[in-house]
Amino acid sequence: MTEVLFYHLDRSPLERVLPELLEKCLERQWRSVVQVGTDERRDALDAHLWTYRDDAFLPHGSSGEASGASADGPAQPIWLTTGDDNPNDAQVRFVTDGADAADIASYSRVVMLFDGNDAEAVERARAAWKSIKAENHQVTYWQQDDRGKWVKKA
Repeated sequence: MTEVLFYHLDRSPLERVLPELLEKCLERQWRSVVQVGTDERRDALDAHLWTYRDDAFLPHGSSGEASGASADGPAQPIWLTTGDDNPNDAQVRFVTDGADAADIASYSRVVMLFDGNDAEAVERARAAWKSIKAENHQVTYWQQDDRGKWVKKA
């Protein structure tokens, strides 16, 4: 059974939340795949993960890199993609921007990140919650409190 975590982003944008979650994965020596909805979003996150902090970066590869980059996928601790590929044999899959989740049963953990200020994104997350819960996966729902701390709501 896969653990599926829904993160309701309404106080902090994806660009702030995702690096923190990826850092936690690296600390645990978990490989991750980040699936986004468009090539443009993937490329923006690719650039962002190199520069999100002055004193750190997140090592990663991307399906959008020059030809031959996918051959480097197995060596990458983090892989950015718009598809359902998993070249680094990741244990954790992050899904955002309304992307269709890949076969979630093949992961230990799936993190669904959605923009709580976008009514369509909220509706897609609700539908995904129902579908994933019906498949008997363990699901939890997380939202930030007024101080920015993540609180488990369901």
